Amino acid sequence: MVFIRKTAALCIFTVAMCVTARAQENNAPAEAPAAPAAEIDKRAFGVLPNYRVADGNAPFEPITTKQKFVIGAKDSFDKPVFLLAGFYAGLAHLQNSNPSFGQGAKGFGNRYVRSLGDTIIGNFMTEAAFPSLFKEDPRYFMQGQNGKTGKQRFFYAVTRVVVTKTDAGGSRFNFSELLGNGASVAISNLYYPESRDYSSNFSKLALQIGTDAISNVLKEFWPDIKQRMHSKKAAKH
Repeated sequence: MVFIRKTAALCIFTVAMCVTARAQENNAPAEAPAAPAAEIDKRAFGVLPNYRVADGNAPFEPITTKQKFVIGAKDSFDKPVFLLAGFYAGLAHLQNSNPSFGQGAKGFGNRYVRSLGDTIIGNFMTEAAFPSLFKEDPRYFMQGQNGKTGKQRFFYAVTRVVVTKTDAGGSRFNFSELLGNGASVAISNLYYPESRDYSSNFSKLALQIGTDAISNVLKEFWPDIKQRMHSKKAAKH
């Protein structure tokens, strides 16, 4: 399982670097910034659930506990999530991760259920349960261009796993990210019997937080990539 997460994290990180580079190339201060609210899609890149993204340039409005759980549910049960769970389960199956799960259809099924469980539990812990407990806002407040450089936006995005908004609109350490992922890893020990040691748990925690950080980068720069794609398509016509 650790190998799978490392592979996925590296792939996401590579894409993020490409996104950042392209965004910096297109970042012209003289241009009027696009309104982030109009660019927020349900899915970034067509597959990455984008329900917890908000306009970071609009006046802050807190959300309720119910809304936090709605965000967690949408991020957990969006259609692409089931496909991605199958992809990760397939990689684990090929690597024979946790051999006790077996091979064949039964082995794949065991891995698929656990892969999907990782996503659902992680989302609800970091986006609903702990944000409600600590009165933190689980949303990612997208900056958009608005006079900011690509480097500034990249730094902002990756550090949101450390800093978050509170329900009162202030900023503080992101307890929900750390403790939520920590709880998710602890729970996963119940259904990953062969990776319960300290090293495996620490690796899973670090990779989950790292993946969340890169996910923020992808969400931040997706509107730039989308705009560029549309511009190229329009130019061809």
